[in-house]
Amino acid sequence: MKVFIFYGLLAWGYKASAGQATIAVASNFIKPMTALVKEFEAWSPHKLTVVYGSSGRLFAQISNGAPFDVFLSADSLKPTRLIEDGYGVAGSQMTYAVGRLALWSNKAGVVVNNEDVLSSRTFSAIAIANPRLAPYGLAAKQSLESMGLWEQLKSKLVRGENISQTYQFVFTANADVGFVSYSQLEIQNGAEASNYWLIPSEYHAAITQDSLLLERGADNQVSLEFIEFLKSDSAIKLIESFGYLRPLPSPADQISSPGKK
Repeated sequence: MKVFIFYGLLAWGYKASAGQATIAVASNFIKPMTALVKEFEAWSPHKLTVVYGSSGRLFAQISNGAPFDVFLSADSLKPTRLIEDGYGVAGSQMTYAVGRLALWSNKAGVVVNNEDVLSSRTFSAIAIANPRLAPYGLAAKQSLESMGLWEQLKSKLVRGENISQTYQFVFTANADVGFVSYSQLEIQNGAEASNYWLIPSEYHAAITQDSLLLERGADNQVSLEFIEFLKSDSAIKLIESFGYLRPLPSPADQISSPGKK
């Protein structure tokens, strides 16, 4: 509560009228972002517009002038590249979450509790996000390579443009199993927690999810306040409740209000 009171006073301290910011968010982060927006707008007079998509698609849109103020990617490479290309504010990149990958099935008779379901090859389709566009798809490919199954299973792969579409393939049983974000499973309610396998972290590169203040949002007070809110302990705990790991402190996390280059 003290955090929200602090940020509420901070917002009013600027004596600014209600404003708006547009946040581009990786589709694996839909559930926690919905909760974060609700919390942010509860204490702030401002409003957030959120656009979801694969990190690769959002990166391309930003590079082509899309009117976004803040980018929440599902990796760290794209925010870094945007800074290098002049679309992001130097010093504003920070890790807001560390994602986890899970193999899941919503199909009757398919039991998923380890990698045996993959090596058995008794299924017709496995869903995966496009590795070229989605960091979770890349992590899935790396995991299959670590298990020595990538080449064997390539013909069975059904690729989603992003992790949300991949989840839908599995949810509707159009794919027997699929690699999804752990946070997409209803872990909090226990609804789907009995039929998944949390992929060992050593099977793939860390899914370090970074945020970035974009040049368009550098002078937008709403953008700055949202980034400050994202750093708060309350926001971090909320993100953790959706199955993400707490990001390790870094020098970038200490920068509170980066200015425009």
